Amino acid sequence: MPRQARRKSQSGFYHILLRGIGQQNIFEDDEDNERFLQTLKRYQDEMKFETHAYCLMGNHVHLLLKDTNDELDLIVKKLAGSYAYYFNWKYERTGHLFQDRFKSEVVDDDSYYLALIRYIHQNPQKATIALVDEYLWSSYQEYVEKEKIANTHLALELLGGPEQFAAYVKEFDNLDSFLDVQTKENLTDNKAIDIIKKKFKINNALCISTMPVEQRNKVIKRLKEEGLSIRQISRLTGVNRGTVLRV
Repeated sequence: MPRQARRKSQSGFYHILLRGIGQQNIFEDDEDNERFLQTLKRYQDEMKFETHAYCLMGNHVHLLLKDTNDELDLIVKKLAGSYAYYFNWKYERTGHLFQDRFKSEVVDDDSYYLALIRYIHQNPQKATIALVDEYLWSSYQEYVEKEKIANTHLALELLGGPEQFAAYVKEFDNLDSFLDVQTKENLTDNKAIDIIKKKFKINNALCISTMPVEQRNKVIKRLKEEGLSIRQISRLTGVNRGTVLRV
């Protein structure tokens, strides 16, 4: 069945959602977040599109872009391809990093544009990761302090300035409905250890690091399927994080 053509935005604005394949994390540390933003800035300068908001969220990315040259597919292809090349090199992995086809929705009026900017910046707080104004990997600080990547002029003009922006973004009305991902439930370490003991009949999670490689890798795959994060598996089992990531 042929894929449905993307709807074209009359304004040039699109909300983009890039997801890690199989809900895999695409950012493991601060260096990864920095690298993605550097790549975004590089292609923004090269291809002359505008970034009006962004938020990097572990296993997915929200972007609000303005593409006036009708190059959205190429923009995302270059951005995702360049970052995936870096990520695979760094973690010695192969294969796809992102879900095959990115999601997008058009943004054609000012009220939707502003509500979307609020939604993008609220992602970390809704996920109980950090408060909106404390999260390091969104464009929030660019709106209240100084631009680096994001074009903040339109939203600040519509809202009346940085103070009004900060107040608007912190309003939680639960009415906004936009592209999103289904997130896995975060497991506590105690619950994760309980899963390890029950599934594999072992008393100490560190035993996994001493298993034969083939057996160890099967266990790691099962733990990923059970919802344990890469960092959690590495921390509890003593297996190197790069190894866990590649399995």
